[in-house]
Amino acid sequence: MSALLRDAPIGQIIRFVTRGQLYQYPEERSDFQIPAGYTGGKVVGKESESFPAAVTPGPGTASTVDEKDNPLEVPIDHRLSTAVTAADHESLASVLEDRQISKIMTRPEMDKVTTRADLEAAYTNATRQETIKTQQSRGIIPERTSDGVVLVDWYTTDDPENPQNWSLGKKHLVILQIYLYTLAIYIGSAMITPSQPYIEARFGVSAELASMGLSLYVAGYGIGPLLFSPMSEIPLIGRNPPYMVTLGIFLIVSIITAVVDNFPALMVLRFLQGFFGSPILATGGATIGDIFSLLQMPYYLTGWAAFATAGPALGPIISGFSVPHTNWHWSLWEIVWLAAPVYISLLFLLPETSASNILLRRAKRLRKLTGNTQLQSQSEIDQANISLNEIVVSNLWRPLQINVLDPAVLFTSIYTALMYSIFYSFFEVFPFKVFEPEIRTQGLGAPERRLVPALFATFLLPIGLFIFAWTGFNSPKIHWIYAASLFAGNDFARSSIAAGAIHFSRPMFLNLGVGPGVSLLAGLTFGGVLGIYALYFFGANLRARSRFAI
Repeated sequence: MSALLRDAPIGQIIRFVTRGQLYQYPEERSDFQIPAGYTGGKVVGKESESFPAAVTPGPGTASTVDEKDNPLEVPIDHRLSTAVTAADHESLASVLEDRQISKIMTRPEMDKVTTRADLEAAYTNATRQETIKTQQSRGIIPERTSDGVVLVDWYTTDDPENPQNWSLGKKHLVILQIYLYTLAIYIGSAMITPSQPYIEARFGVSAELASMGLSLYVAGYGIGPLLFSPMSEIPLIGRNPPYMVTLGIFLIVSIITAVVDNFPALMVLRFLQGFFGSPILATGGATIGDIFSLLQMPYYLTGWAAFATAGPALGPIISGFSVPHTNWHWSLWEIVWLAAPVYISLLFLLPETSASNILLRRAKRLRKLTGNTQLQSQSEIDQANISLNEIVVSNLWRPLQINVLDPAVLFTSIYTALMYSIFYSFFEVFPFKVFEPEIRTQGLGAPERRLVPALFATFLLPIGLFIFAWTGFNSPKIHWIYAASLFAGNDFARSSIAAGAIHFSRPMFLNLGVGPGVSLLAGLTFGGVLGIYALYFFGANLRARSRFAI
């Protein structure tokens, strides 16, 4: 629990105020034993039994070391090729395997995958990592670069500071917070829908203008990830600062939004709500990737997507019964009441998950402890070589480039944007087709009427289970990879089009009627059906021609 609070934002604040006297890291405690390879020419304290003896030259010391005097300073690959006995070869291979596995499961390492062979190797290592978790702890010997830099790594294969090694309970606590954070932001989009008629009456605006309260929010959280997601990938920043700063601003903006009584200001504030609430909508997947291996991550991403989908659907339900009995401000206050507990939870219980950030801070502590400036994390070295142009290209231009130039990705973005647009357009058609006429003529009705949708949906679960049960044999192995550029581009495309759909859907339904209007949308989805089949049968050819395929 102490480590959880230490790594949470509140713990980092306390550490800053007390200058590191409270919630100390292992390297800051007097009983810390420096692992071999980090001692800068001397062994401090008792050597760990899991680490073979190793000495790293301090600043100014020649980086070339005689192989006989200090074999661990000789490159692993060279020692593998010159190993005399099978036992020596096996021991050195084990060291190399531990070193590789300690690095491959973090998301920054996955970004380095450029070929199918790299991807298959990553999955093989993911399987090995799951096996290693059940074995006895082994020390990980730090790697030395050609210029003498010692790369700070995890100390052991089960290093508790490595998010991949956290207990299942701690991982689930993080996942639950990510899910609730996502739900709160997505609920905030459509929660204003029941207030739209009252906004029309209060400010004397048209229904199209009143619906901008929803569309601007959606546009805001489509644009925000293009800015905030790259920030979370900078090792010096990590995941938590963008989460905490933007969610804090989101709460302040939400309070102002709930009390404002001016239509232009309300619209601007709604855009800012979506904009500052957006980091979790793109970076949440990265956080999940930080703590789960490639083998486990897809399951938790599915849950994350479920919370994201449920949010807009739950918003009007939550506020729909309170707004008629209070006023239109009530739906906006409910956003505050949902987001505030999430913020408090993150403040006390969300540890930093970025391995790049964790190792960067570990390297700083080791340099301070040993005085050896050659101790650096890989993320520090990479960060020093990143230019502003590279950040702009990889995080702003690259998503648009891939979405436009790759046919398969372009279709996926258009198809998901269509689904998203239909989803949000129903917030316009549902009130005057179902909700308002029924309540006006029959009142709220008996509680059992809420079960009418369930009368049809209840059949879907057993049908789905039977389909799963009898179609799972001899299934081909399907690989999965998380690509930040694709995710950000897809998020921007679907959110932008959905924001427009909110405005064209109402005139469409009013002019065509609900039946023809929804039929038109259904007809558009048939294009998606054809596209899915085209991808299935011609996907290999498209992938072969793509300049972005691996």
